[in-house]
Amino acid sequence: MKARNKKEYQKLENRLARFEKARILVLGDLMRDIFIWGKVRRISPEAPVPVVEVERETAMLGGAANVVNNLIALGAKIHLAGVIGDDDAGKGILKELARRGVGIQGVVIEENRSTTVKTRIIAHQQIVRVDREVRKPIQPESRSRILKALKKILPEIDLVLISDYAKGVISVELTQELFPLARGIGRKILVDPKLANLASYRGAQIITPNHIEAGQIARLELETDQEVEKAGRIILEELEMEAVLITRGERGISLMEKNKTPRHIPTEAKEVYDVTGAGDTVISALGVSLASGMDLYSATVIANLAAGIGVSKLGTSVVSRDELRGALRHGGL
Repeated sequence: MKARNKKEYQKLENRLARFEKARILVLGDLMRDIFIWGKVRRISPEAPVPVVEVERETAMLGGAANVVNNLIALGAKIHLAGVIGDDDAGKGILKELARRGVGIQGVVIEENRSTTVKTRIIAHQQIVRVDREVRKPIQPESRSRILKALKKILPEIDLVLISDYAKGVISVELTQELFPLARGIGRKILVDPKLANLASYRGAQIITPNHIEAGQIARLELETDQEVEKAGRIILEELEMEAVLITRGERGISLMEKNKTPRHIPTEAKEVYDVTGAGDTVISALGVSLASGMDLYSATVIANLAAGIGVSKLGTSVVSRDELRGALRHGGL
């Protein structure tokens, strides 16, 4: 890390203790992530594909529930809202959430809907991913039940975090009722977006697209800082946001705020092994930092550092507060 940031990092390290006071509502698409781990020793005689000899299988919280995973590792207290199916995958999610002390009043079981499950087969690297999912909008009754629960939860939290995977939970009908309630009591709203639902995000304050999503929203090719800044200005205006944080992979993160000079924060990652869940890591670290009282720039620095730690791991992984503390103490990765 550049020496000019060491003092800044030391100050941020002292503020990590405040993460324990952060209370966050996560709303979005809940999933089950299954990892099948094994080795490849030969190619199949049936087709030119590797034969994976399975050694173990693990199941984790995925989608918006993976954001919860990250927030817990950072020390925050969480309420979660979304939809699952009445199936084994959904029951597994509920059991894990309850075990970890997550508020689940806003989690609705919808009949005739399956829980989204993503299965990744990994042998030294990810070989294939198999998705089982329903992407149609949730039923109006499910939306009403979520809103009823959220009206009770909002006064108890500091910040609303939308984790949208375009699997049917987030809609204009939901956010048009939720966002005014949240803003009316001074709660910030962060959005990790999907292009299909852009109209649903008006009324939020901060959006965190990656550079591909930002380019598609702004209808631009994003290569240079200047092009990223132009895209940021378009997004701020068209979606009526207060700030846009664009994640740029190996180029780090760019932060654009209304009426402020854009800031470009270089990446911390030394080596990238797996970007699975990287967006979840960024918005989780950003959210808990803001909920604990940090200014937006400091929160973005923390999110950038967390992303650098996260992509250095294989599989959907979380970044802990201790890992952040160690990186800050040493002036970076």
